Amino acid sequence: MDIQHLVDRLEDLVDEGRHLFGTKYTMVDEERALEIIDQMRISIPEEIEKAARTVQQRDRVLAEANEEAARIVQQARQHSEDLIDDQEMVKQAKVRAEFVVEQAKIEAQKITQEADDYVLVQLSQLEQRFAMTLDEIRNGIQLMQYQEPVAVEVEPEMQPVVAPSNEGNGDPISFDRPAPAPMGSRI
Repeated sequence: MDIQHLVDRLEDLVDEGRHLFGTKYTMVDEERALEIIDQMRISIPEEIEKAARTVQQRDRVLAEANEEAARIVQQARQHSEDLIDDQEMVKQAKVRAEFVVEQAKIEAQKITQEADDYVLVQLSQLEQRFAMTLDEIRNGIQLMQYQEPVAVEVEPEMQPVVAPSNEGNGDPISFDRPAPAPMGSRI
């Protein structure tokens, strides 16, 4: 699974969480958060494998460039051996062979540099994604670890009055505040 998709899912989970009034904290479903984090742990090796494949591709391109250079050098040698009889042609062949070898080296260096630049860009992007993901994970963990329950005070006037039961158990009824007197009674 794509690491960016998992980061988006984690962000959605935080967005869906219950915001604690009066604080910057949000309660999230711990099980879903841990499930997404587990999936991230699984997908990170996939991203590393992609980078390894890129490095292997670069090595293959380099090997092909070296083979091409060796083939060109071999062709130049063969060509120069065919022209040994004529001194002028031999000189031209040597110059041509050196030119071809130099061009092959330049081309191989160019291909190597392009492959290295490509790998560097890919690894830098991967590092940035991992850094962002790691920051989000750390923020989520920190948020979950340092959440403080919010105590809500209820004013005494707002406390509910419990009605007495009609079961007649004989225990006295006690209220936190006095109950209103029945209609028509004198106190």
